[in-house]
Formats: sequence, structure tokens, C-alpha cells
Amino acid sequence: MIANVLLGVRALLATISTLAAAALIASVGLNFANVIGRYFFSASIPWAEEAMLFLMVGCVFLGNGAVAWSGRHIRMDVVVRMLPERVRAALDLFSELLFIATMAAIVFFAAPVIRDLGAFDQRSQAADFPLVIPQALVPIGFSIMGLLVALRLLTGAWQTTPENEH
Repeated sequence: MIANVLLGVRALLATISTLAAAALIASVGLNFANVIGRYFFSASIPWAEEAMLFLMVGCVFLGNGAVAWSGRHIRMDVVVRMLPERVRAALDLFSELLFIATMAAIVFFAAPVIRDLGAFDQRSQAADFPLVIPQALVPIGFSIMGLLVALRLLTGAWQTTPENEH
């Protein structure tokens, strides 16, 4: 069963990494086209900056799941690293559980905002893009992070994070 879960995790990581990379490539391509248009043809793309911002939001909040799975997110652990192994392991577990709880709280409190943005059909000024989409990427990304950290704990993969391999 754990092997099937890990197989699903690998598929999810491949999907979100591909989507994050596509968003980054699209953002860079749009920026390049806008620079060429502005400096060589004196015509910029009016909605390019908004679109690039939304693409970067997608890149970050979709790609953060891969970071969470690998256990390489930012930690303030200078003091924790000096503690005995058993205490460090207990604090690592507590940190992961607190991480999951924080992700769940953010998703819970974001849900009404996302619902309202969709109901009112709020749109960006320049691109006339529905704001519900980039705003929804935040709780989607945090949901993916929380899910992957929970799966990492349940499968025992958290014990083989890069910090524990050496």
C-alpha cells in the first residue's frame, strides 16, 4: 500500500512540477515578448505585467509542494540541530504536525474569500482575468503542501529527508 501511495506522490509531484515549470516558462516568454515589443516596435502588451504576476503566483504555489515533500522548506533550526537525536526527532515531528495544521487553517480561512471572488466575478484591471483563479492557487498550493507533508509522515519518508541522510 505504501508503494502505491509513493507512486501517487511521484505522479502528483511530476504534474505540479510540470505545471510550475510551464508557468515559469510562459512568464519568461511573455516578458521577453513584451521587452521586444516595447523596445523594437514601441508597442508593449498592456496586460503582460498582470499576467506575469499571476503566472509567478502559479509557479510558486504549485511548486511549493515539491519543496514540502523533500523537507527543504525554510526552518529556523539552529538550536534544534544542537539537541540530542531523540529530542530533535520529537521536535521535527511536532514541527511537521504544526505545519499541516497551519496549512489547513490557511485553506479553511481562504475558502470564503475564493467563493466570494467567484460569485462576484471580480477581474483584474488590465487583463480582465478572473481573480478567483490566481487567488485559488494559494489554498490549492497549501492543500498540496499539507497533503504531501502528511503523506511523508504516514509513509515514513520524513525520516529520509536530506537533513537525516548524512
